[in-house]
Amino acid sequence: MVFSSVNWVGDEDGFIELIDQRQLPGKFVKLRCRDVQSIGKAIQTLAVRGAPAIGVAAGYGLVLAIQNLPENGSLKSGLAKLKDAREYLGSLRPTAVNLSWALDKVYGCAEKFVIEQSQANLPLLQQCVLAEANAICQEDKEMCRRIGQNGQEFIKNDYGILTHCNAGALATAGQGTALSIMYEAKKAGKHFKVYVDETRPLLQGARLTAWELRQEGIDVIVICDNMAGWLMKQGRINAVITGADRIAANGDAANKIGTYSLSILANHHRIPFYIAAPTSTFDLTISSGPDIPIEQRSADEVQFVGDKRTVPEGVKVLNPAFDVTQAEFITAIITERGIIEKPDTGKIATHLH
Repeated sequence: MVFSSVNWVGDEDGFIELIDQRQLPGKFVKLRCRDVQSIGKAIQTLAVRGAPAIGVAAGYGLVLAIQNLPENGSLKSGLAKLKDAREYLGSLRPTAVNLSWALDKVYGCAEKFVIEQSQANLPLLQQCVLAEANAICQEDKEMCRRIGQNGQEFIKNDYGILTHCNAGALATAGQGTALSIMYEAKKAGKHFKVYVDETRPLLQGARLTAWELRQEGIDVIVICDNMAGWLMKQGRINAVITGADRIAANGDAANKIGTYSLSILANHHRIPFYIAAPTSTFDLTISSGPDIPIEQRSADEVQFVGDKRTVPEGVKVLNPAFDVTQAEFITAIITERGIIEKPDTGKIATHLH
């Protein structure tokens, strides 16, 4: 990868540097966030997006939360600031479980530090929080590489791969989840095509995935979302590989709206359907898909393409950001630990423990 979507620049008094994904593919712009509100806005407006990348960014957001406290302040006041920031950032994108996972991990580390090092000071707490956020970022990079290596076996020479939304380097701190598999297949010398759904309404496939794949020299073809079934019938698609934002204990997986439809089409055409996601995306507190919270986003995302209105004023709009694919339609889930074929509650529990 020649770019990284999320970076921490400096020491405890540094800042978060993001690729502003709202500007792609027209402009490559980096955004600097120096307080909790600015990183919160970046998460909410999709300047940074993708479940793992959101988690990494939010982890660094907690570093920002205690950055400007007086050095002689109490550890209790620092922990209170962290708690407030965790609650605020955790409320912004309810479907992506990596967000709460990363926030809980960083906050938990800080809480443990305060209990065990009650005589320490705020600068040491800041160092502790930054170290944990850095560890999450590094873990994400390694996770991406392993997912790619574990999944590249499913791509054969001359395959046509279909993907939806963006599950690449822009969605993680590393080289992605679903796209990591394609990057590793390319490293292995395989030749294949990737068909990318536009992914309406915000076109993350056309704007982001196509841009990424082109940067890496992979043969990429953008299609409208409603073309996928026809291409499958023609025999152009040999596998579907997508990411996920939350996976329930039974293997039901939430991903960008439109993924469920692809799973039905793939099942009908007997095409393997793969989910690529880190183990941090599993939420064992949720037994099955119907219990996964689905984020409802602004009607403006559907009513407008750029600045142009495409829906008549006064017409109602429904804009769920995600849908859920049942485990029965998933051929395998690919994680950094390995492969879960025909996922179910028992296989997932064994895989995670």
